[in-house]
Amino acid sequence: MIVVGVDGSRAGLEAVAWAAGEAALRRRALHIVHALPGWAHEKPASGPYAEVARWMRECAVSVLTEALDRARADHPDLPVTTVMLPGDPRPVLVDAAAGAELLVVGDHGLGGFRGLLLGSVALGVAGRTPCPAVVVGGVSCPPRDEVVVGVDGSAASAAAVGFAFAEAEARKADLRAVHAWNSLAPGAGVDPFPAVQQDGAERRLLTEALAPWRERHPGVNVIEQADRGHPVDVLRKASAGADLLVVGSRGRGEVPGLVLGSVGHALLHHTECPIAVVP
Repeated sequence: MIVVGVDGSRAGLEAVAWAAGEAALRRRALHIVHALPGWAHEKPASGPYAEVARWMRECAVSVLTEALDRARADHPDLPVTTVMLPGDPRPVLVDAAAGAELLVVGDHGLGGFRGLLLGSVALGVAGRTPCPAVVVGGVSCPPRDEVVVGVDGSAASAAAVGFAFAEAEARKADLRAVHAWNSLAPGAGVDPFPAVQQDGAERRLLTEALAPWRERHPGVNVIEQADRGHPVDVLRKASAGADLLVVGSRGRGEVPGLVLGSVGHALLHHTECPIAVVP
């Protein structure tokens, strides 16, 4: 099952369209979730907020109906269910994702502040879900039939690599595996050989991290990209126009206890394609 959160925003409908395509690709059902404040969901019979609550429930029904229509526009035979749940959208969606294969949200919602790069719901669920979470934003150029994954050799990176291989195989797309490291190695300014040696070591790390997944998915065409530079900059450029960017929830060198690593956090704000955060 694929779960997608909606709130009536354009970004939410874009997330529904993406999630419907993913559900059709995986041959899974789509579950559309809309969160409503608890007091409105409880249907107060009287009082100053009774009419407001009724209006909010009617709007919620309209939001779910519009999302259902959007999901079936391109995939009329797709099994789709809708539900209205009480509570804050962030914990509601995290709970709804239990047992799901994927949670999908838009990058901005109705409550977002103009000028912010990422909405609070998208930032609040990424890295906190039991399944991969995909944040769908506007795409600046047509997809190029390529999935991009960030690789750093960590355990979180391995989970992301496995997810990316499966996505590329399902889409019949190329997989671009990107590994980036800091541009200066110790001693590089005096002696070029340590830097050359580091380059070779980093490229071997990438090749070795991909090797077991290549064996499991022999039909996937893999492009290895190992570049000096900041991982956020390298991945952002590599993923421009891609079908999907895949990153781990935390990477090598991240502070223990963080829900979402610094690279994933920055890419959520700056990527130009849908991004999957894999726990």
